Amino acid sequence: MSADPAEPVYRNPVLDADWSDPDVIRVGDDFYLTASSFGRVPGLPLLHSRDLVNWTLVGHALQRLEPESEFAAPRHDCGVWAPSLRHHDGRFWIFWGDPDRGVFQVNAPEIRGPWTRPHLVKAGKGLIDPCPLWDDETGEAYLVHAWAKSRSGVKNRLTGHRMHPHGTELLDEGKVIVDGDRIPGWFTLEGPKLYRHDGWFWIFAPAGGVETGWQGAFRSRAFFGPYEEKVVLEQKDTDVNGPHQGGWVRTPSGEDWFLHFQQRGAYGRVVHLQPMRWGGGGGWPVIGDDGAPVAEHRRPDLPPQPPAAPATDDDFPGGRPGRQWQWTANPRDGWATHHSADGLRLTCVRTPDAHDLRALPNVLTQRLPGTPCTVEVDLRLDDGEPGARAGLAVLGDAYSWIGLQRGPDGTVRLVHRFAETVADQERDAAPARPAPGGRARLRVDIDAGARCRFSYDTGDTGDTANTADTGDGAGQGGFRPSGQVFAATPWRWVGALLGLVALAPTGQGHAGTATFTQFRIRIQEKRADR
Repeated sequence: MSADPAEPVYRNPVLDADWSDPDVIRVGDDFYLTASSFGRVPGLPLLHSRDLVNWTLVGHALQRLEPESEFAAPRHDCGVWAPSLRHHDGRFWIFWGDPDRGVFQVNAPEIRGPWTRPHLVKAGKGLIDPCPLWDDETGEAYLVHAWAKSRSGVKNRLTGHRMHPHGTELLDEGKVIVDGDRIPGWFTLEGPKLYRHDGWFWIFAPAGGVETGWQGAFRSRAFFGPYEEKVVLEQKDTDVNGPHQGGWVRTPSGEDWFLHFQQRGAYGRVVHLQPMRWGGGGGWPVIGDDGAPVAEHRRPDLPPQPPAAPATDDDFPGGRPGRQWQWTANPRDGWATHHSADGLRLTCVRTPDAHDLRALPNVLTQRLPGTPCTVEVDLRLDDGEPGARAGLAVLGDAYSWIGLQRGPDGTVRLVHRFAETVADQERDAAPARPAPGGRARLRVDIDAGARCRFSYDTGDTGDTANTADTGDGAGQGGFRPSGQVFAATPWRWVGALLGLVALAPTGQGHAGTATFTQFRIRIQEKRADR
């Protein structure tokens, strides 16, 4: 949510949605942040702020995932893991780990690009969370990364390399510079961010698991060690579980701040801003309130900015989705049609996986807000064949969607379906109902705990069953509830997503189109559990 600059304090989280594994830098008076995007396209989101509290999404650094054939179908938990963002030699640099292929890098002269194509810096399985450092004191360049046991059989250690100053290759075989197995009580050490400060090499790295762990700091006079460690941020008596994996940034006036994530179930990994200072107990960083996360704090000493947040609403001008939308795989030509009016016109893509939205590459998604909200969109199912359908989904390891489907007789009906986590195909969540004119306004009310209540308005005053007229419906009939409450679920590493989809069973020829208009998200009152 955006923050009112007139208030002397800000409240966490400053990014209340799944901006996983954030990293942050300052260039001049501007702050930039990137985050994990996993298998969604475009990837590597780029956010901008002037006050570290209000953020806007300004673009993406990765337009397609490579190799393209491997990401032609959804790979929800693969792809871009835990990127690091840096500015060096007049260019922006992002390094990330693809756990199945290795460490990649892209760079650009400006944050909005043009960005280079991905360059493989180090090949291998299980190489994750890389971070570069160009050392201005020595002219040397370095890279540190962690390990994913699921691919490599190794975890809980950090490996360091000397790197070519051009950022294109590594100059040695690498050395384990921090072994978490040798530190009593430490496990799942990952997510390193590498810095130089006060004559020390510093690695900020979390451990202990994303839901229950802590943020550590390591320091050494030499890059290859030995390193000493300290826990610098942990839950203590707060409600911020496992404060985890982020980046340090300094303002022009010399203030230090730390951005990290908190795992919140279906909402994914929301981003918190913590005050930070150097010099506590022997020169170590002190983060938050003496090592505990703060719920609110005095704002950074930066010029006031107007309230801002990553966009959610969309009228789809010219048929183009806004920056907040991502496909669940590399997109193909013909999925969306550009035109002169407003509205998103999606092709009902023929697929053998029409029974399971989780398997579809042509779902257009955006992040689920981390606070109670109401999501609405208008849908019209245009000319098409029997079986063509489209709708609004809450998508995760389980999912539910509501929308329109054309029947064998050519009529359009309102349908509502869901699939459990263990199910390999969806089933009805409510009986189908007439949708005169092939139109409906669809709604999901999402309460605390990501509990979703679906409803619809077809404008049909003759449908009186289960009427729940809220007074703000799209037609005279008002919104009517549909099905049981659905509890949104995350993927393994990714929060639940809001999705728009159009599809049809396998067959020959064009199956029709669906047009979405007036996508809106209205934030409700603050969460009771915040």
